[in-house]
Amino acid sequence: MKKAYELSVLCDCEIALIIFNSTNRLFQYASTDMDKVLLKYTEYSEPHESRTNTDILE
Repeated sequence: MKKAYELSVLCDCEIALIIFNSTNRLFQYASTDMDKVLLKYTEYSEPHESRTNTDILE
């Protein structure tokens, strides 16, 4: 989560990070209010980039 914090500061951007570990435990981090970031995400209608680990490794 420290890397997410650093990215938000370095890039001056909002970050929302949701993690489920191998035992299905939830961890979350948001640089601002998580609910506001997720609402912004769900209401965003412009084309945008979406990637997975597979995309990055190719």
